[in-house]
Amino acid sequence: MKFTRSNSLKGTITVPGDKSISHRSVMFGALAEGTTRVTNFLQGADCLSTISCFRQMGIRIENHPEEILIHGKGLHGLQTPSGPLDTGNSGTTTRLISGILAGQDFTSELNGDESIQSRPMKRIMEPLSLMGAQIESLRGNGCAPLRIRGSRLHGIHYTSNVASAQVKSCILLAGLYADDPVSVTEPYLSRNHSELMLRHFGASVTSTGTTAAILPEPRLCGQEIRVPGDISSAAYFIAAALMVPGSEILLKHVGINPTRDGILRVCRDMGADITLLKEDSGAGEPTADLLIRYSPLHGTTVGGALIPTLIDELPVAAALACFAKGTTVIKDAQELKVKESNRIDVMVQNLRAMGAQITATEDGMVIEGGHPLHGAVIDSRLDHRIAMTFAVTALAADGETRITGADCVRISYPGFYEDLNSLCRQPL
Repeated sequence: MKFTRSNSLKGTITVPGDKSISHRSVMFGALAEGTTRVTNFLQGADCLSTISCFRQMGIRIENHPEEILIHGKGLHGLQTPSGPLDTGNSGTTTRLISGILAGQDFTSELNGDESIQSRPMKRIMEPLSLMGAQIESLRGNGCAPLRIRGSRLHGIHYTSNVASAQVKSCILLAGLYADDPVSVTEPYLSRNHSELMLRHFGASVTSTGTTAAILPEPRLCGQEIRVPGDISSAAYFIAAALMVPGSEILLKHVGINPTRDGILRVCRDMGADITLLKEDSGAGEPTADLLIRYSPLHGTTVGGALIPTLIDELPVAAALACFAKGTTVIKDAQELKVKESNRIDVMVQNLRAMGAQITATEDGMVIEGGHPLHGAVIDSRLDHRIAMTFAVTALAADGETRITGADCVRISYPGFYEDLNSLCRQPL
């Protein structure tokens, strides 16, 4: 797919529903008694993988354009799947569902695409094993495919080496089936959608500092969930407005959970003009309309406790730093190496191809801003966040940019290019 420089971007966008919350609404709805109704559900490939897995375990899920209806069977209502559960490209599905499967009375297998088969699963295998789970990497490499033999689980307190909502959520979900309370402590606070939503469904979940705890065997009840717009998807339009002079974009009903809003904090630290309108905190997940106006930017440092709040947005933050005056340092972001691609290497290689002054470090990147970018051939590595990052970066670069594997955006944002095109005075 080809892209060229754009004039100022103008318009209003409603980004798709939050991917993390969409996943969890299906999982928790399946374990609840009664029907859960979900609106603004993300119809991306990852979330559809979650639906498919629970359908294989006997959960009736109605997928209508305007709503998802999950007819839950309670905490112990899942059935033995007829074959391996295919999690596609979804790390969230793979890791969270492992916690659920660990407490069942049947054996199951999990597998996904080539990317999933290379992503680290020891980080969940270790705590689940400490709880008494029988979980095996079938190739012996700590990755999928996994075989999980349901077991009687025990309560533990686990100290995680990584601030990962997927690891934390996996442990908490296994804790639903434990014989004693389960808690997990992280080095920094990761996104807390599981804690908020489990509490909403009726579980006893507490959060103190960077520790989350859950009591076993709750009675979960079906709920009404309106999924907020995904701030990870909004980030590309935020960056586009800040890259292309004269731009002004309004993004409607975006989730601004403080464990996810790091991209807003980084942009403001760089001098961005971002205004929050119509702020709301319904159902525990705060939202707002975001008004973004083009602004001259300056470099900043991104690291420490801020990293878990924008781990998925770091690629587009690195691209944005190319348009800022001075130096931007991204550090403490080793997790970027084990995403759908090694996002440190991919960003450095592709931004250099466009003329950026950028250097990889062991845990991040150093970007010298202010150097004009030009078009190049960009290899997305079939990573949806890389493809979307360079689609917006190309709008502020000279010449033509071609992105290979650009269709991978369907994983999280099937209508991304149509929405981006709607903001351009000269259509892509």
